[in-house]
Amino acid sequence: MTLLNTSLTDGIAAVSEHSPTTTAHSNPRPLRDCVEESLRNYFQHLDGQDVTDVYNMVLSEVEAPLLESVMDYVKGNQTRASEVLGLNRGTLRKKLKQYGLL
Repeated sequence: MTLLNTSLTDGIAAVSEHSPTTTAHSNPRPLRDCVEESLRNYFQHLDGQDVTDVYNMVLSEVEAPLLESVMDYVKGNQTRASEVLGLNRGTLRKKLKQYGLL
């Protein structure tokens, strides 16, 4: 588990424990703050090392637990998960396979 993943996971858990359920109309700022803080922490610990492909790294660190959490929430129902996520069911299946969740 990378430093970024650990930091994001801890932050998301803290946001989940101390915030009301997030809806499409609520303020997602606590999660955004967690991601920003995790990235700052990640860059501070690079010690001058070159880094590339940060976008894909962050996406995979966030997307995999998102998919896993939603699939748990809907008890494995891919149709319902695709609705919750706003994804086409085929796209959801592709992403589940990509992260070894299918």
